Amino acid sequence: MGYIRMVRTGGLHFCSDAISFVPDLEEIINFEELAKADDISEEVNESFAQFDSSIGRLAKNVGEGSDYFRMLVDVFAPEFRDNKNMHLLNFYAIVPALTINFVEHVIICKEKMNKKNKIGAAFTDDGFAMGLAYILKLLDQNSQFDALHWFNSVTRKYATDAQQQNNKTSAPGSDDSEKLLQTRELALKRIILYRREFDLLYYSLSSARIFFRAGSSRSDQADNKTNEQATTGGAAKEDGAEEK
Repeated sequence: MGYIRMVRTGGLHFCSDAISFVPDLEEIINFEELAKADDISEEVNESFAQFDSSIGRLAKNVGEGSDYFRMLVDVFAPEFRDNKNMHLLNFYAIVPALTINFVEHVIICKEKMNKKNKIGAAFTDDGFAMGLAYILKLLDQNSQFDALHWFNSVTRKYATDAQQQNNKTSAPGSDDSEKLLQTRELALKRIILYRREFDLLYYSLSSARIFFRAGSSRSDQADNKTNEQATTGGAAKEDGAEEK
């Protein structure tokens, strides 16, 4: 995500410098139309057309910027969905196991923050959520993953565990009671810790999926293909009518 932002910022900086000599971006003069009105040579008309096209692209990029996330999806989605990668067809099914492994990894990294040896310590990591959102979009498996209701299941699981710990009782004043109390407090802290990390992962993943919300999907590709066929068929009919 940092790399993409850096590329986008560099592109905007370049476009801003390149278009700084245009006096008014709201009313850009079309030199091609002026050249045609004055009946100038064809070579000059082509030069003005290329110039107008370049200015138009610069103005558009400065105003909107380039959607690099969508470009990444459009470039790699056909390769990921190719028949030779059929083993990725059920990738969404291993996402729950991946999230458990990631949460345990993040907890270990955060615990190292309070130790003298801080090798491998970290307090946050959004790379996993960003990469997971990207792969799910490439494979067009967001709906399949949502159908698992994984994070809802995690929330119910830890709520049940917390309730079970609170229901544990023993005879008051006994040694077993103090030990049970200490064990229960430690267990509840662990449950709260894991539940919080899963919540943070859910928020990070939901935010990361927004970057790839618009992009290449099988339904989009089917719609585009249908539109192309309709356009081609309409053009063929028009050509046939002209010939007649």
